[in-house]
Amino acid sequence: MIIKLDHIAMAVKDLESALKPYTEALGLTVSKMEEIQGQQVRIAYLPIGDTEIELVEPTTDDSGVAKFLEKRGEGLHHICLEVDDLKATLTRLKAQGVRLIDEEPHDGGKGKRIAFVHPRSMNGVLIELTEG
Repeated sequence: MIIKLDHIAMAVKDLESALKPYTEALGLTVSKMEEIQGQQVRIAYLPIGDTEIELVEPTTDDSGVAKFLEKRGEGLHHICLEVDDLKATLTRLKAQGVRLIDEEPHDGGKGKRIAFVHPRSMNGVLIELTEG
């Protein structure tokens, strides 16, 4: 079951310069920055109420985010939904014929377990699932 919108992630080429409009123009505050080596990204977290915007910068030229930027440019990368049971959600989606990028949860930002649903199954939008 979906609990809430966890975050919206934006792919950016340069994290520091991308932060300026969010912090200076919109007045948001960075709560945390971290590098996730397994995904080859650096992330800045900008909370808004009980959700947040994530700015995601690739740390290698061959990462998934780097390939996304090369193909589509900066902008919306994915939407993350918090679910009550990630493993059960993945099993149910697979049984329904939904195409998954990750059939098993793996480590994501902030120590959370995550998995991605292929955008071809979600009308072109990459969906990340996380367990609260």
